[in-house]
Amino acid sequence: MEFVNKVYPNEQQIKGFLEPGAEGPICMVNLIKFKEKAEYEDGRETDLTGREAYELYEAGIKKLLHGIGGGIGFEGDVERLALGEVEELWDVVALAVWPSRQVMLEVMQSENMREIGVHRTAGLAGQLNIETSGFKGQWVEGVSR
Repeated sequence: MEFVNKVYPNEQQIKGFLEPGAEGPICMVNLIKFKEKAEYEDGRETDLTGREAYELYEAGIKKLLHGIGGGIGFEGDVERLALGEVEELWDVVALAVWPSRQVMLEVMQSENMREIGVHRTAGLAGQLNIETSGFKGQWVEGVSR
């Protein structure tokens, strides 16, 4: 299996937000890789690491998610690869629950997201997002579907 770590979705992936999909909540599995040092597109000088810049974004997205009935269900630092093979590991795995694919698209296009997104872009070397639906398990009991 080959993978390409990206910061932004490609055209086909953006169109996927507009296609019919699962009704109700989705959970995005986020595999996150940070830059060593944050690099802002506007050229501003910073002493922030990539992780520190991303944490500024993360504080904002958590507020946005909470406001729409979503949230970060899990987040953890990657320690090691227990099975399989990849050239390089991600730094963090996070599960973000969204009320629906449509709501996620609306938030991604919002002014609030544009404001906090500069920190995401500055901090990320790349990311894989995997959309899931129909999730279950002890940590998600009571989530409306």
